Amino acid sequence: MSVSGITGRTLVVLSAAAIGLTASAAMAQNASATIYRDTSFRGPAVAVESANPNLRLNFPVYSIRIARGDWELCSQPNFRGTCITVLQSTSDLRRAHNWAGPLQSMRPVTYSPPPGGGGGSGQQSLRGMASEYFPAPRQANRPNSARVQACPGGNATSACASQNADRFCRSVGWNGSAYERMETVNRRIYLADVLCVRSGY
Repeated sequence: MSVSGITGRTLVVLSAAAIGLTASAAMAQNASATIYRDTSFRGPAVAVESANPNLRLNFPVYSIRIARGDWELCSQPNFRGTCITVLQSTSDLRRAHNWAGPLQSMRPVTYSPPPGGGGGSGQQSLRGMASEYFPAPRQANRPNSARVQACPGGNATSACASQNADRFCRSVGWNGSAYERMETVNRRIYLADVLCVRSGY
């Protein structure tokens, strides 16, 4: 694609991808977990310290001990299939998350900015000149407040999530959201990976 053929929307998506790669690199440096075949942290174990799109495990996983970070576990390679987000060490994934067992990819999902870094909103974020990336938007503009639900009080749809992402971005000083995802944590659906911008949303 020529430079002249790149639209504003394309530039926004490219910016989101670049920010995502930067955040992923930071997460990889601050995450560590060990997965176990059996419940109660028993059986064969594998230590994981960064995103792994293909674990090639020949056994199911039913417990995880987390040293640092929050982790997304997926039943298929490349972070597909059934995915759950685990926020703390869990001795029985089947009971806590209704996890079926097969695990083929996993990655850290929380970005912790370095001291003094992040955006001006008081939340975990990565801020640039024309946009700000929020991996896990939180309510009331405080780092320890509850996460923003994708569609509170209704079915989680992409249109609803987009509207709430726009509303969130406006609450932290931007004009709207150019990119957002939905993440399921403990059977609740939250906004994730929100890219707030001035224009092009």
